[in-house]
Amino acid sequence: MESRARTHTRILASLSLIWAFASVGRADDTTYLITNARIVTVDADFTVTDAMAIRGDRIIALGEAAKMLDRPGSEIKRLDMRGRTILPGLMDSHAHPVGAATHEHDHEIPAIGDIAQLLDYIRSRVAAQPEGSLIAVRQVFVTRLKEQRYPTRAELDSVAPRHPVSFSTGPDTMLNTAALKSAGIDRNYRHPAGMTGFVEFDAAGEPTGMVRAFTPKIEAKELTKSPTQAETLEHVKSLFADYNKVGFTTIADRGASPSSVDVYDALRKSDELTVRLRVSHTFPSDAPWEVTEKAIDGIIAHPLRKPDLQLQIIGTKIWLDGGMLTGSALMIDPWGESEIYGIRDKTYRGVQRTPSRYLEAMIRKVADAGLQFTAHSVGDGAVKLLVDSYAKLDQEKPIAATRPCVTHCNFMAPESIAKAAKHGVVIDLQPIWFWLDGRTLLKQFGDERMSRFQPLRSMIDAGLKVGGGSDHMQKIGSLRSVNPYDPWLAMWIAESRRCRDLDRPLHPEQGLTRKEVIRMYTIENAWVLFLEKDAGSLEVGKLADFIVTDREVDRCSVDDLRETRVLETWLGGKRLR
Repeated sequence: MESRARTHTRILASLSLIWAFASVGRADDTTYLITNARIVTVDADFTVTDAMAIRGDRIIALGEAAKMLDRPGSEIKRLDMRGRTILPGLMDSHAHPVGAATHEHDHEIPAIGDIAQLLDYIRSRVAAQPEGSLIAVRQVFVTRLKEQRYPTRAELDSVAPRHPVSFSTGPDTMLNTAALKSAGIDRNYRHPAGMTGFVEFDAAGEPTGMVRAFTPKIEAKELTKSPTQAETLEHVKSLFADYNKVGFTTIADRGASPSSVDVYDALRKSDELTVRLRVSHTFPSDAPWEVTEKAIDGIIAHPLRKPDLQLQIIGTKIWLDGGMLTGSALMIDPWGESEIYGIRDKTYRGVQRTPSRYLEAMIRKVADAGLQFTAHSVGDGAVKLLVDSYAKLDQEKPIAATRPCVTHCNFMAPESIAKAAKHGVVIDLQPIWFWLDGRTLLKQFGDERMSRFQPLRSMIDAGLKVGGGSDHMQKIGSLRSVNPYDPWLAMWIAESRRCRDLDRPLHPEQGLTRKEVIRMYTIENAWVLFLEKDAGSLEVGKLADFIVTDREVDRCSVDDLRETRVLETWLGGKRLR
């Protein structure tokens, strides 16, 4: 046990910090003293204490030092937590908030779990839209359909013979006959040289309707209502309130367009941001170099690069390969023939969407500006390509300080894990894909190959910083969204290694401990997002971003963890809910 003298010394040191913070605080700052709590600080020792004092937006004392502020005559607002658990505010390393918040502006989109429900939805849009207008269905992943396959061209034609239909799962799309005609794709179609992607043809030489890793230009218009700027702001505010509801105080937009950045800036200027935003700005990565370079220069010069705890552009984002859920992720070994994804070429390894010729130049230019580079890299082939590029450049001129990042990183070979750790690469990973898509991927790749699917234990043991995200892209609602952004479900997945509709854990040896999954959504994410000095743990001098939960999330059963509810969310010393 700690000696009384040592305890006294620590308290005096904490008190000196209290007076220092108090001297620079605003005159109207309230000092809160939180007592009778289980405060899981997530500091280096994962300390649990029972009291915390806040002045302004910062923590000024913890434990006994905080209690010593409660003296007669002190103007302190006391908050008795009645034994409840407090954690640092949670962080999501990967979301697409503006697109997600506005996705249902025109109409509510039902949950689609099988082909029949998909066709019913398309049939309802046929009835609602004039003949010849485009019906677009986005991000209904075939890995999550009961049939575990794409709808066929004939099935789409059966419910929409006179409406072009685009069933897009991200980088890959299934088109009906009317959409193929509108896009000018027939048996004589030849994909432009130098462009990524390709069209699938059947044995008779006719297009199947599948187009891989590119978006064809369909002349028909999608007649859905788009939100005004004011409506967009309201939708995004509603989403941020829902993020707060499940415990998030920081969100990273991993793929922000200029218009999305403008939305965030408008909310910041009106003091309506209820989450801290870290932004990875996009730029064209398959254009001529002079176009790409000019776009990167614009990001480098952007005023929101200036350090700001509310809103800051911390880096850039490109798309290096296709999708794991769609059949186009770039793999080291061939995918193999697949009825799930409609793959007929035994040598097919996926699609590289960003050409290699400028990849290193992009990384170097971004890193030289002190920005974090990240790329959508789903397959182990794409991950290897990106990590190898980082390692080469880091040896020539150090870039580790910019925390080069791999986004998604669903499949990762052991040699890539070791190399990433050696060169300071960080990981932005989404456990929800493991839960929702693991069963289908197991069917596709087999048990041995699936040992590389989100190998979290190997990553952490190698010393990698792994941040947890959701890739939330559509709908508001932590469990109804695509993809679900409930962090407690994600923590449960990372610990339990369970997949939906699979009767056993999948490679449980790659599961994490409770402390590790909590760290993924707090201090590890803080490192990935350059916030570790100000947030991610509850320590003296850090921001008072914290949540109050309905259970002891650090020591409840694993199945209880996923049912966690957040009772209060605080951002910068202010209670949001």
